[in-house]
Amino acid sequence: MIAADQARMRRALVVGAAALASGDVPVGAVVYDPGGVELAAAGNAREATGDPTAHAEVLALRAAAQVLGTWRLAGCTLVVTLEPCTMCAGALVLARVERLVFGAWDPKAGAAGSLYDVVRDRRLNHRPEVVGGVLEDECAESLREFFRSHR
Repeated sequence: MIAADQARMRRALVVGAAALASGDVPVGAVVYDPGGVELAAAGNAREATGDPTAHAEVLALRAAAQVLGTWRLAGCTLVVTLEPCTMCAGALVLARVERLVFGAWDPKAGAAGSLYDVVRDRRLNHRPEVVGGVLEDECAESLREFFRSHR
């Protein structure tokens, strides 16, 4: 699965880069069905929409649910360039996502093992498989470059 995860992360990096046009942080998220077919993709859109919940993960999960016609994304994989925050981690748990694959770790706000570990909390009714650090250097560099240019 490593090669497939890397290819999927490259797609998420492209999606995230598109968010730069609106001044959003270049985080990209892609949802794949159990067979590996892309269901939905989104980049951060908080600046573009003025919506504080318009994180890439939430937008991609919403779009995937619309494609499938159900909020249950059982068997699906969410690939995102940055470790999800608590809101996004909670959303993917509630959506019953099977696998979470992310790139860069987020020690300041990450909720998949860095600061918090919402996705593995045994008190919750669903715990996805988590694969972190996929193409970590490329994912982290896109974020560092964005923040360097905005300081």
